Amino acid sequence: MDKKNLVFMMDVDIKGDGRYASSRRASYKYSIDSWKKWCDKNNCELFILNDLVLENDRMGICWQRYYLFDILEANEIEYDQVLMVDADTIVHPDTPNFFEMSEGKLCGCQFDGSWDWVLRSIENYSKHIFKDFMMPWHDYFDCGFIIVNKKHRQFFQDIVSFYFVNQDNLIKMQETYHVGTDQTPVNMLVHERGIDLKLLPYEFNMTDMTRKEILDNELTMTNIGWIYHFNCIPNNEGNKATYHLMEKTYKALYEN
Repeated sequence: MDKKNLVFMMDVDIKGDGRYASSRRASYKYSIDSWKKWCDKNNCELFILNDLVLENDRMGICWQRYYLFDILEANEIEYDQVLMVDADTIVHPDTPNFFEMSEGKLCGCQFDGSWDWVLRSIENYSKHIFKDFMMPWHDYFDCGFIIVNKKHRQFFQDIVSFYFVNQDNLIKMQETYHVGTDQTPVNMLVHERGIDLKLLPYEFNMTDMTRKEILDNELTMTNIGWIYHFNCIPNNEGNKATYHLMEKTYKALYEN
């Protein structure tokens, strides 16, 4: 029997403040339900992680997703390929099966967000963490959509080891330069370690939609792409804007 492809998501309540507030999770139900339906349609499995691997003050939740292979093994889950995707995404029901496009490589999506932030992030991580190693900026991808398979298990273990070796400096980088958590280091490691990378089109991880004026009440983004990533939404008081937009998108695609 063929092993199924798997979609892996995290939905963990760490009862924190700000980006870690419990209220942020309210909209995740729309993401999870959309992925459930897409998986059923495409003969895939969905796995939701509801518990932290380690305490959040020991290892930030964004870094813990790189325990993915250990988590699946501990739960005795068989799989072929795995999409590791953020829970603030909604997938269009007609989204093509991206697993068939991977060529067995580690896959991200072409990034098209704030290049000012990305370039500052790459430059600072290069200088302070990677001993002046520089990656090609045009190959940068958002870590909210990554396809992997078993041959990437060692690389994910290397990411976890990298975190603990550099933990203090990584936290200092975040607090000093505000250049993100895992995303840029993982991008840098992909190129430093020579991991074979394939970038799918932006349509498979549509980040920073507000800046592009496609996240609106008409849901313009649903006419031009497949997977909608509800990040970088301004004036998101109490996460109400994200909840409203994800709810409206989900209902338009799956209930109307």
